Formats: sequence, C-alpha cells, structure tokens
Amino acid sequence: MDGGITHARKEWEDCSSLLKLQDYPSGSREEFLKRCRNGDYDDVFVIYRSNDSTSITGPFDKELISALPSSLKYIVHNGAGYDNIHIPSCTERGILVSSTPVAVNDATADVAIFLMLGALRRITIPFTAVRKGDWRGKGFALGHDPKDKVLGVLGMGGIGRAVAHRARAFGMSIQYHNRHALSEQDAGGAKYVSFEELMKTSDLLSLNLSLNEKTRHIIGEKEFAMMKDGVIIVNTACGPIIDEAALVAALKSGKVYSAGLDVFEEEPKIHPGLLENENVVLLPHIGTATFETQRDMELLVLENLRAAVEKGELVTPVAEQKEA
Repeated sequence: MDGGITHARKEWEDCSSLLKLQDYPSGSREEFLKRCRNGDYDDVFVIYRSNDSTSITGPFDKELISALPSSLKYIVHNGAGYDNIHIPSCTERGILVSSTPVAVNDATADVAIFLMLGALRRITIPFTAVRKGDWRGKGFALGHDPKDKVLGVLGMGGIGRAVAHRARAFGMSIQYHNRHALSEQDAGGAKYVSFEELMKTSDLLSLNLSLNEKTRHIIGEKEFAMMKDGVIIVNTACGPIIDEAALVAALKSGKVYSAGLDVFEEEPKIHPGLLENENVVLLPHIGTATFETQRDMELLVLENLRAAVEKGELVTPVAEQKEA
C-alpha cells in the first residue's frame, strides 16, 4: 500500500487472507524508487494507492511507473480523479488501474450545490463581515435566486447527474454536454446541447469532468467570451480544467458574476486574484471530506483489490482502459 488507510483498516487487514500485505505509509520518492530498483517489491501484484501518497512518492508518472516491478498487474487508486497517474504508461506495461467514481458522487455534488448557492448570493462578503462585527459588510449587495436559472453541466457522469438532481429541487432547468448524449433515463430530463451552446446559454456552469490532455484549460478566455454576461462558474472537478488567469480577468471585468471553487490549478496555491476577489467562494478541496464518503472510497478500493486477486478484473476501471 502506498499511502494510508484510515476508515476501513480492518477490511484492509482482512485482505491478508488473499495475499501478503506491505505498507509504505511514509518516506520519499527517492527511497521508493530505490526500493523498486533494488527488487524490494519484486513480488508485488497489486498496489493500493491513496491520493495522499502523492506527498510521499510524488505522481505515478512515466519515471515511477517504469521502475515498478514486472510482477505488478493492478493499481487500485483511492480517488475519483487520477491525473496523478500516467495511464498510457500503465497501459503500455499491462498494468490496469481503477478509481473510485461512484463513492464520491453525493458528497461532491453536495459541495457543488453549496458553492452554487454561495456564489448566487456572493456569500463571502457577509459571511466574513459578520465574524468581524461588521454585520453584512460594506460591500454587501443583493444576490440571485436559483429558481428559473439554466444550469449547464459540463461532464454528466455520476457527479454531474447528482448535481443536476439536486439543482432541480431549487427550480433550475438543466442542460448538459458530454462526449455522448445520455439515455433518456440517465439524463433525467436534462437537455443535451453542444459545447458551444452550453457556453452561450447557461446562467450557471458546473464543471464535473475529469482532467486529461483534452480537458486541461477547456474553460479559458475564448470560452468566457462566449458566455452570458454575469455567468456563475462552479468547479468541484479539477483545478486545471479552468485557466485561472482567464477566470480572474473575467471576474474583474464582470463577465463572471461569481465563482464557487473547491479545486485549484496549482493546489495548495491559489491565484492571488481569486483570494483578493470577495465575489468568489473558496473551499480547500473538501468535496469528499466526510467520514461516510472516505470510508466508502476505501471500501471500493478494497473491492477492486479483491476482484483483481480473485477474478483478474477490476470493478471500476479507469475510462481510458475501459474503452480500450
């Protein structure tokens, strides 16, 4: 295991009936690479990788993947996003990778709605003012209701559909863009539109797509120019999906009324223009930060681990390998 496991420790230890368990809870990238090259892990068949492990071993990039033992066949990753694993290198080496897309849906969608409502009300100004004894604050102004607004969902996967489901309760109409249109049942009444139409006609835009080479900076200066004046942007997916410099400029010009962000381009650094703008609602990447969701994620990773060992398959393989 690369990283730690907290909420399903017993279930992890129960896996000892299937295979020998090894932990790498601390150390450095250099030490991990040295151990790999020295043959310390030559019998490892599957790696349980937590998102927190990036602070220990760094990303699973080409260099690190090339050093992994030839015995390795599976990486079971704890996280819905997996941009810190170089999937093409894994595929080239015959290593299959899983993620935890289902377990994160509800908690992430809850945070998206929280940010959406906060952005509609520009909640940062009164929220910070009242704690300073300044009541609503000098910059307080009326906000907007969600009712009758058009919510555009970019990326109508599990999280996107959960956001849409919650938004309907606030009287919003939903449109979306995906690589492919969903079935009528999965769309739940949401209207499928082109990317360009989504940009041009949405009152609010919720970003719910994974990060890859095609989606990096998918929202930038060109896209902001297409949008309605006064649009609201919510991002609970991955920071680099938005060109933050372009977002800062759009906020300053008033093109973007407000933004609700849980993820950032260079976490944990946040663009100074976002920190300084009181019309932005900021959270420090807490979309899945609940006891229940963290346990569900760990259990899903272990479900993938068991399936890999017992059946030679994964329950939730990453999209790139599932589609291959």
